[in-house]
Amino acid sequence: MSFTNTETPGQVFGANVFSKDVMQRRLPKSVYKSVMATIEHGAPLNPIVADAVASAMKDWALEKGATHYAHVFYPLTGLTAEKHDSFLEPVSDGSALAEFAGKTLIQGEPDASSFPNGGLRNTFEARGYTGWDVTSPAYVLENPNGNTLCIPTVFVSMTGEALDHKTPLLRSQQAMGVQAERILTLFGHDDAGHIVSFCGPEQEYFLIDRHFFLARPDLLNSGRTLFGAKPPKGQEFDDHYFGAIPERVLGFMMDTERELFKLGIPAKTRHNEVAPGQFEVAPMFERGNVASDHQQLLMTTFKTIAKKHGMECLFHEKPFDGVNGSGKHVNFSLGNADLGSLLVPGDTPHDNAQFLVFCAAVIRAVHKYAGLLRASVASATNDHRLGANEAPPAIISIFLGDQLADVFEQIAKGAATSSKGKGVMHIGVDTLPVLPTDPGDRNRTSPFAFTGNRFEFRAPGSMQTVAGPMVMINTIMAEALDHCATELETAVAAGTDFDTAVQNLLTEIITTHGAVVFNGDGYSEKWQLEAAERGLPNLRTTLDALPELISEPAMELFEKYKVFNHREMHSRYEIGLEQYALTIEVEARLTLEIGSTLILPAAVRYQTEVAGNLGALKAAGVEADVSTLAEVTGPLTDLRGALATLKAALAADPGETALAEAEHAREALLPAMAAVRSAADLLEGVVADDLWPLPTYQEMLFIL
Repeated sequence: MSFTNTETPGQVFGANVFSKDVMQRRLPKSVYKSVMATIEHGAPLNPIVADAVASAMKDWALEKGATHYAHVFYPLTGLTAEKHDSFLEPVSDGSALAEFAGKTLIQGEPDASSFPNGGLRNTFEARGYTGWDVTSPAYVLENPNGNTLCIPTVFVSMTGEALDHKTPLLRSQQAMGVQAERILTLFGHDDAGHIVSFCGPEQEYFLIDRHFFLARPDLLNSGRTLFGAKPPKGQEFDDHYFGAIPERVLGFMMDTERELFKLGIPAKTRHNEVAPGQFEVAPMFERGNVASDHQQLLMTTFKTIAKKHGMECLFHEKPFDGVNGSGKHVNFSLGNADLGSLLVPGDTPHDNAQFLVFCAAVIRAVHKYAGLLRASVASATNDHRLGANEAPPAIISIFLGDQLADVFEQIAKGAATSSKGKGVMHIGVDTLPVLPTDPGDRNRTSPFAFTGNRFEFRAPGSMQTVAGPMVMINTIMAEALDHCATELETAVAAGTDFDTAVQNLLTEIITTHGAVVFNGDGYSEKWQLEAAERGLPNLRTTLDALPELISEPAMELFEKYKVFNHREMHSRYEIGLEQYALTIEVEARLTLEIGSTLILPAAVRYQTEVAGNLGALKAAGVEADVSTLAEVTGPLTDLRGALATLKAALAADPGETALAEAEHAREALLPAMAAVRSAADLLEGVVADDLWPLPTYQEMLFIL
């Protein structure tokens, strides 16, 4: 429900979260201090506090109406998983007591063999563990029939290897923080505090009427339309972007915001996106780990609330062909509460040496490990979006903007002595104020763009967890910051003046890694050629990108910073291949089914109807126009042939390895599906509307 007249967002925010304030009120002082030391400063969790926390958490949850608790974890499906257990346990007198011990809070034991694991677990090796993540707050999830206490956890095998997205995210954040703190120590911050990464993910999504969704087997089972002719009107007029939000959609947005606020998710911005039926929500920055958990919870909440409003929320990267797809822009920064963001340049960035070192570390990281960043967003679904003129290209580059690009150009030539300043804009209307302008424009075609106080990674897909990209960013930043700290420490130990050492470091980085900086049009053909000349990788598809995960530099990187061991890296590669092949195989089977049982019969009926009409006219001695019959017969013949080809491709033996299956999906199934769709979409423009069996784009995109 939306906010009532008697409540404000501030009163609702965090109402269902076992927050720091709740813990401070309910926990013994010593326990609270111990827990805060872990959350705020990265201190090891003292297991002695678990019983006290569990008792307070149970009492709080029961007061909130919870009847069950669940360890919530994030397996390599990309979705959220949970197992619910009742608080109530029977006692000898026939009654029941509410129990929740510290050991129950700390550890659970779900089946580890029934989730994607890439060979880390065999079917007969089922044991896996969930472990309490104290840095992400527990919360109560409401349901009309009873509430549940949800406890964010990691998910590992009994050998300690990560079977989830949270474990490597926590490892990578720790590795990055250690190296960042070395840099800050060199700049005189002797007690800088615990440095963490921050994330502000922007979420794009589509809404359609649920009646249309349920009438589309392709949307229901694969998340995207496998058929659909272009409507007469799409997004050509640019009239949907930032337009007035439809009343039904606004009601949905207001209800989701209330639920998100209760769960402590700081939803900030809502608006129409470019494509018809497409919208966006953007939360405020949070610690990377919490932001990742909240993103998963946000998607679940959107799905649930949309149904209550008679709509379906679509997170697929490309649910509709011919209009913009959806991304999930990951805004990244690092810092802490005391220092703020370490990527804030200040008014004169050329004077801010500390900022320039952290910015240079980003440049080095993205240039050196561009392939890993591309692999972190690789999926069969995101392949439909990346590289089109609606999303960044598959070439990973950095946009710095005029001001920063100018500063680094000066550094490359010797030293930076000035920065382009902000200006003002006189609009020419007396009643309007003079507006301040930034010293640089934005670039929506850049995959990794500096946007004033953070970098925005624009390549992630709307359906994926942000944990994967954040793991990559944290880890490559750990390596880059390690390099910077080592270079500065070595130079100072050898007697070099610190300012000179910083200047030398910045010059070395921009000279060696400056090829990754590109402020131009990432959509242009010229950039494709220029990027190749610069030596930047262009990994166009998922199968091009996934091998980056098991390259020797990647294996060394992740093992050095203890984010993944070799087995864990190989498991991610294998799972990537499996998910790619399975996604396309499901779509291919759906294409065959829908084409054979819905579209082909409808077209045949129409062909028969037209032929019967022609026969009747001929019998009556009337000269008939046979062009309509020809228009339906041609694509109908093509459809039959394409369906036969697709059926044969599905029946073919792809090989025994995951790579062979994935290659077969790309090289045989995708082209066969495209041929079926091409013929079917032509038929949609010919067959009588009352015979066409699927809701059309015109209906789905514009009826809300």
